[in-house]
Amino acid sequence: QVQLVESGGGLVQAGGSLRLSCAASGIAVSIRDMRWYRQFPGKQRELVAVSSSGGSTTYADSVKGRFTISRDNAKNTMYLQMNSLKPEDTAVYYCDHPPYWGHGTQVTVSS
Repeated sequence: QVQLVESGGGLVQAGGSLRLSCAASGIAVSIRDMRWYRQFPGKQRELVAVSSSGGSTTYADSVKGRFTISRDNAKNTMYLQMNSLKPEDTAVYYCDHPPYWGHGTQVTVSS
C-alpha cells in the first residue's frame, strides 16, 4: 500500500521558516519526479516546486529564492524548506508521487 504523509506545517510569523516533509512508504521516492503543490481556500492546487528523478529542480516564480525542494532517498522522504515566509504563502501543502497524493499539511503565516 502506497502512502505519502506530509508533516511540518504550522503557524509561523512572516519572515519565518518551516520545513515540510513528505514521507513515502510502499514506493521509492527516487524513481520518479515528485512535486509540492499548495491549495488556497476556494482555489485549485498550484504547483510550487518539482524535484526530478534526475536531480533537477524547478520552482514557481512566487517562491523562487525562498523555497528549496530536496529529497533524501535513504529516508525515502522529500522536503520543502520554506524561508522568508509571507502571509500569501498560507495554504494547505501537498506532495505527490504520481498518481499518489498525500493528505496535506496546513501552513499559516501571520503578518
